[in-house]
Amino acid sequence: MSKIVFVGANHAGTAAINTVLDNYSNNEVVVFDRNSNISFLGCGMALWIGNVIDGPEGLFYSSKEKMEAKGATVHMESEISDIDFENKVILGKYKDGKEFKESYDKLILATGSLPISPNIPGKDLENVQFVKLYQDAAQTIERLNNPNIKNVTVIGAGYIGVELAEAFEKHGKNVTLLDLASTCLERYYDRPFTEMMEKNLRDHNINTRFGEKVVELRGNGKVEKVVTDKGEIDADMVVLAIGFVPNTSLGKDKIDKIANGAYKVNLKGETSVKDVYAIGDCATVYDNSRQETNYIALATNAVRSGIVAAHNACGTEIESIGVQGSNGISICGLNMVSTGLTLNTAKQLGFDADYTEFEDTQKPAFMKHNNEQVKLRIVFDKATRRILGAQMASRQDISMGIHMFSLAIQEKVTIDKLKLLDLFFLPHFNQPYNYITMAALSAK
Repeated sequence: MSKIVFVGANHAGTAAINTVLDNYSNNEVVVFDRNSNISFLGCGMALWIGNVIDGPEGLFYSSKEKMEAKGATVHMESEISDIDFENKVILGKYKDGKEFKESYDKLILATGSLPISPNIPGKDLENVQFVKLYQDAAQTIERLNNPNIKNVTVIGAGYIGVELAEAFEKHGKNVTLLDLASTCLERYYDRPFTEMMEKNLRDHNINTRFGEKVVELRGNGKVEKVVTDKGEIDADMVVLAIGFVPNTSLGKDKIDKIANGAYKVNLKGETSVKDVYAIGDCATVYDNSRQETNYIALATNAVRSGIVAAHNACGTEIESIGVQGSNGISICGLNMVSTGLTLNTAKQLGFDADYTEFEDTQKPAFMKHNNEQVKLRIVFDKATRRILGAQMASRQDISMGIHMFSLAIQEKVTIDKLKLLDLFFLPHFNQPYNYITMAALSAK
């Protein structure tokens, strides 16, 4: 029998805890989490804020009570301050200040990530906030119900920033989306796709200000203006959505990390310290598109890493098959999905990359209803012909298509293999020469 201690119980932690409890009844499971709740689906936060769903209840899929019913001991609102790796003991304190020590045989760190806090004057003004936790979302909704908050600025045009901009516009606010980058979502899409999203945002009353650096947040107690290197923006509320960094203060210099501070783990989820695992947003993953270790903070990656590490901690040796960073977004009716590398990123990484793309309706022209344009780009390596990435966009739900490209990257499929791939045809679903076939056939 082993005593397995978990630090953190959100997506990665919950997946790992349930894997142990559901498959290995002979272990003692002890859980510590500094929050007051477990398993909040942050990716659904903008839906709650934007009144797309009725409330937050459905955004929780586990709880202290559910874990304890399976046999775990769960300590909420408990902050871990240090780890004695030599003696296998963690140290911390509860919310009330009471200190504790807990021994372990195996330790699984699922400490997640923290929002980036920019070093700009005025960030401590009232109505300036992050939106990551359940408490953040609840506070945001409370502020949006204040009629005095009319102008909202979102700083950061990644996935969360774009989703929040849409949510705030649904509340009738005057929304500005601001980023130092030249466009939105540039980490996931090449320019033709980001331009589609930019236009989509502007068409739905969201002001876009790209290529601007925030210099100061100004106000008298409460925020009133965002000052950039190119002007000023009236703002009654500011949301900082610049990005996240791995939360890896525990372990100090004793656990190997990569450049951005994430715990470096192998394919089993093991860190450089014996019997210590790291999972989720605090740890690395193996990126099949790059064919090297990388940091990709996604809930899907977190869940899979939790399952892998839990089995290994319990003595069942399995390895991660790697990830592609598959992702998607749906804003004001425009659906975009991607996996692997963009053309720009592939070239920056040194690949001799090229792309092929095609645009057509999902179904034959005689199918008049629910038949939207679909745009597809496939990025591949010219030397090996290996598929490196793919991007798709449509006002139709084409999201399932990206899974095929994710598998293609994982299995090192070449672009030429797609040319005569057996893709079924039925007018209700697609075309005999559909955009996937046509894009592949067009590859140089």
